[in-house]
Amino acid sequence: MVIGNGMIATRFAAYAAEKDITVFASGVSNSSTNEATNFEREIALLNDCIKNNPDNLLVYFSTCSIYDSSLQSSAYVQHKLNVEALIQKAVTRYLIFRVSNPVGATSNPHTLLNYLVNHIVQQRPFHAWEYASRNIIDIDHMYLICDTLIKTAPQPSRIINVANPVNYPVISIIQQIEEHFQTKAHYTLVSEGNSPVIDTSQIKPIFESLQLRFDKDYLFRVLKKYYPIHDV
Repeated sequence: MVIGNGMIATRFAAYAAEKDITVFASGVSNSSTNEATNFEREIALLNDCIKNNPDNLLVYFSTCSIYDSSLQSSAYVQHKLNVEALIQKAVTRYLIFRVSNPVGATSNPHTLLNYLVNHIVQQRPFHAWEYASRNIIDIDHMYLICDTLIKTAPQPSRIINVANPVNYPVISIIQQIEEHFQTKAHYTLVSEGNSPVIDTSQIKPIFESLQLRFDKDYLFRVLKKYYPIHDV
């Protein structure tokens, strides 16, 4: 079964008919929120899923922002850590995927690329963290990696990082969006930010078996795939 209706839940729709696997993809969609009710809603729904399906393999999506010192104290990251602890205590069989910034077809304005693309294309000014880097992965690649792990993981109860092996400086992301849309961004640099240190060594063999290429043109291909110029 699949719980949720957002981008990740939609991509994992193939698991909807799986009666012994619960893919929980109904998390908080805005990582910058401080609203306690949003976090409480997710925990309540998760507890119901665990109670009603105690023998299922639980698949949960956490965040790689845990590894970013500039974001570790945020309400969202602390919530994710609390949920991870809850799962480890209450669930017998689980896979917790700490994912970075998946990019796909979504109208959610709070995703990193949607935020930047919307502001740049609409010529709206914004602040950019000068020292921040972000990890971006195509939702299709994230799905393929997670799907492989769900089907082949020898030890189900694990926490696994699912991310691009390369981080991108936010300034570089902005420049690529500018080049893609042939327009100029209007932003103010703020002397803040950091770069997450994400260990992807566990999934490197999967990169190779799936022939995933995280080369210098990866971000360009993601922009071309999900942000065609004629649709913006």
